[in-house]
Amino acid sequence: MHLLPLPALADNYIWLLHDDDGNAVVVDPGDAAVVEQALTARGLRLRAILLTHHHPDHVGGMSALRARHGVPVHAPVHPDIGQPFQPAIDGDRIELSAPSIQFDVIAVPGHTLSHIAFVGAGLLFCGDTLFSMGCGRLFEGTPAQMLGSLDRLAQLPADTLVCAGHEYTEVNGRFALAVEPANAELARRMQDVASLRESSRPTLPVPLGNELACNPFLRVDTNGVVDWAQRQGCGGDRVARFAALRHAKDDFRA
Repeated sequence: MHLLPLPALADNYIWLLHDDDGNAVVVDPGDAAVVEQALTARGLRLRAILLTHHHPDHVGGMSALRARHGVPVHAPVHPDIGQPFQPAIDGDRIELSAPSIQFDVIAVPGHTLSHIAFVGAGLLFCGDTLFSMGCGRLFEGTPAQMLGSLDRLAQLPADTLVCAGHEYTEVNGRFALAVEPANAELARRMQDVASLRESSRPTLPVPLGNELACNPFLRVDTNGVVDWAQRQGCGGDRVARFAALRHAKDDFRA
């Protein structure tokens, strides 16, 4: 399998996965033209579309691609996702024959209530739930829901590659450093990110183990984040610490 992050819109990534026979699946196609260009340039045939949630920058190109290629769409149930599509709910397994791959569906409410993630072939397509060194804003869900979703993702194998929906890594990392300035793994990650962005390369995908070492939203129980929360006057439980982190990130100016 070959994995391609396709830059789209302002800072989105559309994920394109294909085999050596030219069969491709696309995740969160916010812009049909970007996908069509990639398919044509590589001589690929689109076989399926996966959607993590209903926001326009993730589904905007879906209808045009479905109409042109006649492919199935696997998506969470939401009225803003146009029919027809095959509902994907927590615990489902999606089996594709071309490319030959299986994805397990995980419900990850928080950014939106119906948000899902797809896990297969060592890859995690997590939309706007988990970013490198960050997480999505809580547009519909609660802090407890989002933390529960991140807890589920954190249980995946450490070598799982996180394929998030946006290139937010630099600013997320600056916030993470403000929370854990003494985190050596985080400092190393930021050096790598600076090098990648200087040459206009994506900072994704990234191993989940790296995120467990650097991402404050996955580290609410670590001493560094607990100490930060106490300095903010937040002496509550782990949900309260997560909520404090998310609120601080919402107001953060790098």
